[in-house]
Amino acid sequence: MFSILVTIAAIALGIAAFLLLPEFRRRETVQKNSLFVSEFVQSQQHEQQWIIDGDRARELLKQGAILLDARPENPLHRRIARPVAWQDFSQPHSPHRGKLLQDDAVLTAKLQSLGIDRDRPVVVFGDPLRGWGEEGRIVWMLRTLGHSQTYLVDGGVKALGNISLTSAPKQGDFTVQRVSTWEIGVNELRTAIAQDRLVVIDSREAREYQGQTPYGESRGGHLAKAIHLYYKDLLDEEGKLLGRETIFAKLQEKGIVPEMAIAVYCTGGVRSAWLTAVLVDMGFEVKNYSGSMWEWSSLPANHYPLINH
Repeated sequence: MFSILVTIAAIALGIAAFLLLPEFRRRETVQKNSLFVSEFVQSQQHEQQWIIDGDRARELLKQGAILLDARPENPLHRRIARPVAWQDFSQPHSPHRGKLLQDDAVLTAKLQSLGIDRDRPVVVFGDPLRGWGEEGRIVWMLRTLGHSQTYLVDGGVKALGNISLTSAPKQGDFTVQRVSTWEIGVNELRTAIAQDRLVVIDSREAREYQGQTPYGESRGGHLAKAIHLYYKDLLDEEGKLLGRETIFAKLQEKGIVPEMAIAVYCTGGVRSAWLTAVLVDMGFEVKNYSGSMWEWSSLPANHYPLINH
């Protein structure tokens, strides 16, 4: 009798488990999907948010983020930030000085020596008022090389205030995995202009746009249909970005709206990289032409024209 009861109980438990298994699997699937969606949302936020304020920067640094100082001369913060120069990651010879090095192994070694890790955020600051957008170039570079948690500090060194790091970063483990989303080459840009597939923004000074060549360009002028928007016109007197509504209004005045695909250039892809970072953060689809005027002006004028007015 006892054995019969045990058998019946075992059968009942088996039936119950069979009936509950789909529900268990459903819940497990929902949990996995929820985790995936959460990771996807976080990924999308990382992809679009390129600019952070001083408070958020200090918060990330307390959590162990790497701090990079992109200013050409930065004696005050060398003890707490790694100095970084965009030229160290760019091709050394004209007319390609604005373009990133082609050897990913070399780039990987250089970034690892700065302590760059795959999963550790990187915070980059500069001097917005006196600089040339170097911090934007470094952020654009790291994003393009595959680091999705790299951020530019709005307001630069002043916005950071007094900061202290507990220890200097050690050798990093980041490996370059290039992303083409925010970069455009000369021939792709030339074709896109001919087919009227994107808006081109010239982020240089007005004198350069009008034809002067103060920084070693082979020819002067601007690309056909290029809209002039000097990148520093988006900063206030303190070196912070203007309000988003103000920036949107400035762009709209020039006929630039979020639905448009955009390519940005300057002389060597530094100022344009800064503007790319700002516009991506605001939700625009933007590509930086890193070869910029150094490269374009060196090419045959009949195929790569410039306008001088």
